[in-house]
Amino acid sequence: MTNDMIIYGLIGIAGLFLVIIIMYIILMKRMNRADIKQAMALKAGVETKTFSADVIYQKLYMIYVKIPGLRRYLVKLRRRLEIINIEDEYLTRRQSAKILTNALLIIIPLTILIIIFTKNNTLLMAILLIFEIFMVETLIDGMVDKLDNKLLKQQIDFFAEIRHAYHESNMVEEAIYQVSQDDEVEISRQAEKIYEILISDDPEVELEKYYDIAPNSYLKEFAGISYLTREFGDRKDQHGASLYLKNLNNITQEMQIEILKRDKLDYVFQSLSVISAIPILFLEPVKNWAVSQFSFTNNFYNGKGGLIVQTLIMLVTFVCYLLIRKVKDNTSTNANLKNTENPWQARAYKNRFVKQIVDIFMPKQGTKEERKTVKLLKNAASKLKIEWLYVNRIAIAITTCIVSIILFNQLHQVTIKYIYEQPTSDYDIIGEMSKDDTKKAIQTTKKHNYFLNKFKGKPNTTIEQLKTEMKYSSFYKDATDDEIQSEAEKIYTKLKTINNEYLKWFEILMALVFSVIGYMGPIWILMFQVRMRQLDMEDEVMQFQTIILMLMKIERVNVEMILEWLERYANIFKEPITKCVNNYESGAWEALEELKNDVSYTQLIRIIESLQAAVEKIPIKEAFDELDTEREYYQEKRKDSNERLISRKGMIGKGIGFAPMICLFVGYLIVPLVVIGMMSMTKAFNTMSKMM
Repeated sequence: MTNDMIIYGLIGIAGLFLVIIIMYIILMKRMNRADIKQAMALKAGVETKTFSADVIYQKLYMIYVKIPGLRRYLVKLRRRLEIINIEDEYLTRRQSAKILTNALLIIIPLTILIIIFTKNNTLLMAILLIFEIFMVETLIDGMVDKLDNKLLKQQIDFFAEIRHAYHESNMVEEAIYQVSQDDEVEISRQAEKIYEILISDDPEVELEKYYDIAPNSYLKEFAGISYLTREFGDRKDQHGASLYLKNLNNITQEMQIEILKRDKLDYVFQSLSVISAIPILFLEPVKNWAVSQFSFTNNFYNGKGGLIVQTLIMLVTFVCYLLIRKVKDNTSTNANLKNTENPWQARAYKNRFVKQIVDIFMPKQGTKEERKTVKLLKNAASKLKIEWLYVNRIAIAITTCIVSIILFNQLHQVTIKYIYEQPTSDYDIIGEMSKDDTKKAIQTTKKHNYFLNKFKGKPNTTIEQLKTEMKYSSFYKDATDDEIQSEAEKIYTKLKTINNEYLKWFEILMALVFSVIGYMGPIWILMFQVRMRQLDMEDEVMQFQTIILMLMKIERVNVEMILEWLERYANIFKEPITKCVNNYESGAWEALEELKNDVSYTQLIRIIESLQAAVEKIPIKEAFDELDTEREYYQEKRKDSNERLISRKGMIGKGIGFAPMICLFVGYLIVPLVVIGMMSMTKAFNTMSKMM
């Protein structure tokens, strides 16, 4: 190739590059035209990427909904997410599939680890895999709680924007509509729903419907205050400030306190659930390490004792895991969500045979026991009906009895299997046996197994029969009488153990006792839940004070309306307040007096007494005048109350959360090593003393 050709080639490439640049500049100028920009924007709005995450989650949703096991979790997820994503099916499906996928990405590797670590222990593997079912619900609840908290934090900014919009328009519905159009976030959908309620033909009825599906009580308060302000108009306080905006500020302060409380509880409990569940994953590794390092523990870990301790640790872990969830419960935004799904308990109770059995155990209507059980369910804020509770109790009792019998039978099988497989040595080994000693011990075990199989199931066998059989066998034809005597004693001891390993009457009795404990388990859980809810009493009463503070300055507000609002937001005290509202028409003072007798919490009794004063003697504003004057004091008191609540829950949670770990290291490792080690040393010293 000549130099001229190279020069011409370079000139041609440069010219082509210049033409490309010119065409690019012309194209960019055309792209900047308004009509082109609009067309591109419309295209971008409907165009979907080939590997879009949204499309993948939509496809996964369609797959999950067809799988029976996953469908149950998907339906539960939908119930909660539908409340947050009002009338947005696409987003609800995407979030449901995303949360379930994230949970599966955690559970599947954990399942693989469980199978790897427990491949030699089928019973332990089965229990751990069942335990995973409960972990899936915890993971899903945690992920949905994050969305609840996200919505709560969005409400802070939303209320701040409402204040500015209300200053401009001085109209509640216009301010809500203006702010709802700004962002495509979860709170905007709630705002649009509230706006539709306010401009509807019958806003009061629509508002009552919204109260049933609102994600949290603060949106209920906002919707209610917005309706009252639109209906009766806004007022100015003594300082000339808008009463509506002041109430918005009160709600915002309540939310800020709640957000801080939830953040602190999440921080305290963020790892306790994992810590309480982790020990069961280390049962097999701890066992393998102990046996490899201290062979004298082999009899314990591979025998009946080790399996019993393993079962107890798994039981403690399961109970602690459930209690941790109950302690952490921070009355999330799903607290007032009604159970609209058809649970398995309801389907089981519809069965004629099951219904007859449940009705035998369930207390009759109108009896003292029935009222006591219903009250316990209400105090625990349980969504279970009384018949569902007894379906649970009977199912747990039957399952406990069956599992106990299977476990007892498994204990016998483990003991027999260990006798057949344990290398038989003439002495206790503190360290590990050498390869030659191990080989010799295994051969001895095989010899013993021949005679064990021959006399197995014959409890009347004597040691003399064994010795006779051994003398004429090929294994001991050259053995001396002393050797035969020694071996016969060992075989006879093994034989007695094997023949004694069968399901006994007292084990069936113990299974029945365990089933009774299982039958009482749901009641004890409810009692524990009631105890935990009592810690939240002060927080709920302070929320009542905030509600009264918002309502007392609004015109046409009376005591009955205040009680209806308190009933709407009540959780712990819902039953007595509902009873008071129902009896109010029969006599206001008497109904409030009965409410005062039904509750024992001092701060709530003071509120009731102020309501009684407002019924006959003084206006509502004067009856609760101290709430306004001491607002800052109550705010600080509530913060201090939350700090103490978090501290107490944290102490209880840590005690429960670390209990399985302590049981693992103390009960399954340290105590067996010390006790078995001391017994082996004592036996060895006694043997040496006899030899001397």
